[in-house]
Amino acid sequence: MPVANEIQYGTLFVSQSTHPITLDGNAPRLDTLDGAWEKPLAVEVTDSVWSRIEASRKRIEKIAAGSAAVYGVNTGFGHLCTKRIDASQIDQLQHNLVVSHAVGVGPNAPDAIVRFMMLLKVQALAYGFSGVRVETVKRLVDFLNRDLLPIVPIQGSLGASGDLAPLAHMVLPLLGIGNVRCDGREMPATEALKQLQTEPLVLSSKEGLALINGTQFMLAYAAATVVRARRLIKQADILACMSIEGLQGSIKPFAEKLHALRPHPGAIATSENVRKMLAGSRILEAHANCTKVQDPYSLRCVPQVHGATRQAIEHAATVVETEIASVTDNPVIFEDGETISGGLFHGQPLAIVLDYLAIAIAEIGSICERRIFLLLDGHDGLPELLMQETGLNSGFMLPQYTAAALVSENKGLCHPASVDSIPTSLGQEDHVSMGATAATKGWRVLDNVETVLAIETMCAAQALDFRAPLEPGVGVKIAHKIIREYIPHADADRMFGDDIRSARQLLHDKRLVAAIENELGKLN
Repeated sequence: MPVANEIQYGTLFVSQSTHPITLDGNAPRLDTLDGAWEKPLAVEVTDSVWSRIEASRKRIEKIAAGSAAVYGVNTGFGHLCTKRIDASQIDQLQHNLVVSHAVGVGPNAPDAIVRFMMLLKVQALAYGFSGVRVETVKRLVDFLNRDLLPIVPIQGSLGASGDLAPLAHMVLPLLGIGNVRCDGREMPATEALKQLQTEPLVLSSKEGLALINGTQFMLAYAAATVVRARRLIKQADILACMSIEGLQGSIKPFAEKLHALRPHPGAIATSENVRKMLAGSRILEAHANCTKVQDPYSLRCVPQVHGATRQAIEHAATVVETEIASVTDNPVIFEDGETISGGLFHGQPLAIVLDYLAIAIAEIGSICERRIFLLLDGHDGLPELLMQETGLNSGFMLPQYTAAALVSENKGLCHPASVDSIPTSLGQEDHVSMGATAATKGWRVLDNVETVLAIETMCAAQALDFRAPLEPGVGVKIAHKIIREYIPHADADRMFGDDIRSARQLLHDKRLVAAIENELGKLN
């Protein structure tokens, strides 16, 4: 049963419920992570997983007791892999690895991303090929279940040996080093350990390497980006429908028989959403026989543009779920005792798809901004700038400026990070993925597009006000009603920045989609 926590932000208390997740050795699906997004987690690990981790640890201990050189167990790291480490220094080697790699800089990752990082690291260790101790994994689970979240700077990972710097920052508090966030405030890791009534963790052979090797930083961003993008694409379809009605567009470009001639699944799914949303529209009926031949592309090509993004999101989802189900450590310890040093940690599969996903999401913002422009230009019976008394009032002129600025910013952010590489570790790591950069850039693109959609939300609702008493389609009517509960009609200039923030929160919280799906059933 979810447990409510009260988290204080300034003077505001926000009630959050913990989201239960059971790790049983199978990879969690993105649908599960969607339910867990932005919630404290209650993680349970099954006995079968603990047994698997324990068996893997026994193999490492046998290897460590032997005379053979095994990378990361009794050797240095990276360029220093040929330097043999004495058995008496193996624990110090693992400690030094973590503290020396915690060189991240820049802004801190959001708490929700750090939760995903920790969860996905536990999941990766649960496969039983990394050789860590049960107590080490339990310490990570304890931090996660108490929502003691390490401070993780977002810059410093090359996405090559996975995400070394961010993961090192994630591990530091387990050792009693660095800071964590809990209940909205930052505290020293030593205080967090007191809350857990435990001592700093002392790493043993292979453990530091297993904890910081892997793609869990960029994977956390990738998983969260797909979760948010799936929500965003539904919202984009809803808002496009509102703009189509506000601009007296045609429903004909969304005809089922038309899309059967070019059967891309994304376009078909988008068209189905639009037809469902516009069903019963009196606005469409009122101009069915008008002289307008065809609509601008930002209206009639919604299936093609939104549909292409929808397919990109689902392709990314496939890659992300494969990565969640993967071992990304090095070296890997097999059940027969063989140890293989490979490149399972290399971030290229995620880097490329994250770049692709950023481009696909940016296009939603681009076509959305064009619809905003159309809503303001005074055609199809709408007042210029969506306000009757302009001159004294600027109307909705400036929100479109903001949308244009964000769309333009996204063009720079969408330059692919994965086409770059820079050698490190004195040439030992001579090709890197830059997947972490792709992840954090894509996150900014997603934030920008969500804001652009928020601006379309307020503009499309304003346009629909001028179509009264004609009623829009059933789905559009629901959307308009929900929006007007949070953002009133504007007869004169006001702080439109506040309206943008309200609209964005409305979209972020899924309230718009939830209200429509409650009445019409699931949208694609």
